[in-house]
Amino acid sequence: MVRKLRTISGEANGESGQALVEAALAIPVLLVLVFGIIAVGRITDAKIAVQAAARESSRALAVAPSEEQGIAEALNAGENVAGGYGLDTGRLTIELDSGGFSRGGTVTSDVQYTVSLSDLPLLSFFDVDVGARHSERIDLYRSREAAER
Repeated sequence: MVRKLRTISGEANGESGQALVEAALAIPVLLVLVFGIIAVGRITDAKIAVQAAARESSRALAVAPSEEQGIAEALNAGENVAGGYGLDTGRLTIELDSGGFSRGGTVTSDVQYTVSLSDLPLLSFFDVDVGARHSERIDLYRSREAAER
């Protein structure tokens, strides 16, 4: 019985550093994988938020009583939606095209956002731009009173 224990411990002495080498090779790969998953999640969240901001800003412009008021409300709506999703409004750009603002016309909102990955150790050199465009039709049968206000 004593001999068996010695032989088992004698075999383990030759492989004492194997686990350390395997860990040294596997840990960087796992870290890149984990940080990549976090980055993809952040980019996806930002894309969803940008799409919502584009949709809401074009809708606010399409239902506004006047072009000037509509542009102000659309910018405000887009920034509010983006802020609600947790986006930094300093990196948000909203461009509006009123298309003449006539009944039956189309208004378009183009929203761009830069996702910063600077707090992720292995991906700190990357910034990803996401964008969305949404067009909304101004109601053809909109009342003349609302259009004249």
